[in-house]
Amino acid sequence: MSFSADDARFMARAIQLARRGLYTTDPNPRVGCVIARDGKMLGEGWHERAGLPHAEIEALNAAGAAARGATAYVTLEPCCHHGRTPPCTDALIRAGVKRVVAAMLDPNPRVAGRGLAALEQAGIAIGVGLLEADADALNPGFLSRMRAARPFVRLKLAASMDGRTALVSGESKWITGEAARRDVQRWRARSAAILTGVGTVLADDPSLTVRELEIGRQPLRVVVDTRLRMPRNARMLRLPGATLLATASRDMARAQALHQAGAEIVVIPTDGGRVNLASLMQTLAAREVNEILVEGGATLCGSLVDAGLVDEVLLYYAPHLMGAAERGMFAVEPLAAMNERTRLKVVDVRAVGEDWRVTARLMPV
Repeated sequence: MSFSADDARFMARAIQLARRGLYTTDPNPRVGCVIARDGKMLGEGWHERAGLPHAEIEALNAAGAAARGATAYVTLEPCCHHGRTPPCTDALIRAGVKRVVAAMLDPNPRVAGRGLAALEQAGIAIGVGLLEADADALNPGFLSRMRAARPFVRLKLAASMDGRTALVSGESKWITGEAARRDVQRWRARSAAILTGVGTVLADDPSLTVRELEIGRQPLRVVVDTRLRMPRNARMLRLPGATLLATASRDMARAQALHQAGAEIVVIPTDGGRVNLASLMQTLAAREVNEILVEGGATLCGSLVDAGLVDEVLLYYAPHLMGAAERGMFAVEPLAAMNERTRLKVVDVRAVGEDWRVTARLMPV
């Protein structure tokens, strides 16, 4: 399928618009739309928040009557079902657009090609696949939830240059500098949930909140707490936003006490006496959690890697050494051979203040 230079230009703008919803659209995907004709943009829009108009509606409203006979460029196939808002396909048909170009198909089973098919049946020319990789990168969590029934899992680790994340005592504040910690706030802000283990709560009493960005919400805080060791006076239980404890414990008295302190308790099936992390991910996907940022210790991070549940790793390296006796990054199962190593593909390396951030994707086995 061939596209013109104008097609590429307008779709690039639609992708730029979609990024404005990076922190706010959950659980919906980030989507942008441009209405144009004869090389001239007539209207544009982006989806800001679930329940508000979709990108196509915003763009059509901006274009007004000029949308008739124009082309709509949208980063994700228009929806064709009633959800929190009416179908965008109906609005595009009523507006009289002549052509719709979608960067990619929507993997949501309620759409999945039906949106474009409805437009085509109405006599609208369609195109799909323009800047698809860029559009795909906008919504790793939504796409993972639709395709694999689990959220996109991103690990965040701060370490010395020799790969140490804490002292033997558990002390870890602060390995990296202020710039790196500010950078982490942006990753928290785009996440639907922040996941940690109860060991981290006992050692650091973290807040796990978004502090330096005003996004109108707080990510769900999820603590893997197999035996319900969470302190009732933990800081996060007193802060805005919800805290969910994923446990295998049937101690109803302890669960009730923690519930009264502000925690939601969910019992997850066990795996070798521990919370089954795959089942936890399915539970979170059912709650429409798209992206998860993991801020845990070596045990939780290693268990997630061993379970094949990690998609991306953010490694913040600080320019100092801590020594071999201190705590490492991943407590994974011992390897019997070198070919059992977990393979990573580095996709980005950049300086963040005095530290370095390495972004890597886990490679398929």
